[in-house]
Amino acid sequence: MKDAKRLPFLLPGAFLLMAAAPWAAASDAGGPTVRQLNLHPPVTRIAEEIYSLHNMMLIICLVIFIAVFAVMFYSIFKHRKSVGHQAAKFHESTSVEIAWTVVPFLIVIGMALPATKTVVAMKDTSNADITIKATGMQWKWGYNYLAGEGEGINFLSNLATPRQQIVNAEAKGENYLLEVDNPVVVPVNKKIRVVLTANDVIHSWMIPSFGVKQDAIPGFVRDTWFKAEKIGTYRGQCVELCGKDHAFMPIVVNVVSEEDYRAWVDERKKEMAANVDDPNKVWTLDELVQRGEKVYSSNCIACHQANGKGIPGSFAALDGSQIVLGPKAANINIVLHGKGAMPAWQPVLSETEIAAVITYTRNHWSNKAAENIVQPAEVLAAK
Repeated sequence: MKDAKRLPFLLPGAFLLMAAAPWAAASDAGGPTVRQLNLHPPVTRIAEEIYSLHNMMLIICLVIFIAVFAVMFYSIFKHRKSVGHQAAKFHESTSVEIAWTVVPFLIVIGMALPATKTVVAMKDTSNADITIKATGMQWKWGYNYLAGEGEGINFLSNLATPRQQIVNAEAKGENYLLEVDNPVVVPVNKKIRVVLTANDVIHSWMIPSFGVKQDAIPGFVRDTWFKAEKIGTYRGQCVELCGKDHAFMPIVVNVVSEEDYRAWVDERKKEMAANVDDPNKVWTLDELVQRGEKVYSSNCIACHQANGKGIPGSFAALDGSQIVLGPKAANINIVLHGKGAMPAWQPVLSETEIAAVITYTRNHWSNKAAENIVQPAEVLAAK
């Protein structure tokens, strides 16, 4: 009873604490900003046009709002019955009807012309300096540099925020849920075309500072573009509800100088060359299990869980699975080509990585498969 009496006095303090919490967060030059009241600062021409259109539309709406309510309140006050004003008796006015048809039409045209110009420019992906394919998948992004400097580079981009922060076991980092292990890197002042698709469900690729938002749809190819005019790190997220870990697939783009970009391309290609696995190499069981654990942690753990139990009704359990414990040919086929909610890993993982993760699942948890080892050559043959 005593606590109930205190409640009215405690609530204001609680609301103040809740209101103060956001101000404790740090600003991010390429992402969310503390006390931000408008769109993100634009770093592309398209984003600048969107920003200007946004402000122009708000001003037009504000002027209309003030004008309409000013006339309404003036009419109510000036022609009120208490001062003896008599209501006008008329059925229709041609002049008024013409005015309230023509004026809104002119306002809409005035708003639509600059907006249409910007929308047309947003769709012009021609003459790109670099083309990057972005593939959305539950719940990460895959990137392939298709054309231009850096052609042939490909990698997966996963959330880098530690799980301990997500479950509140430790303090949140500066870029909580907006950091990745492999950011996209592009040169400044170059037109970048982004080709989008998805492996499983609809995702959406968005960087507010670029003025870019484009859906990635399974079975379809969409494209967009940007040309960043300022060096920096810019952050976005998937903005299409795509499943339980929708909040955990951020997008990070590092815009660097042309010299730094060339250096990054050289370094990345050297790494890829060093990591190319010979599919004819014969691996030991321990080597495959050790490699497979890393592949599983990066690509499979979100759906099938660390304990291999999956998510009932959504993703199958691997611990005790008849497919995992059965003939390895069927296991290889599903991982290569996918099935149901399971995406096809053939274009993403190498033969060695697929062999390693299959071997890992067939020898982990309670699993003790009769055919307990899969070699990369077997995966290559299945392809």
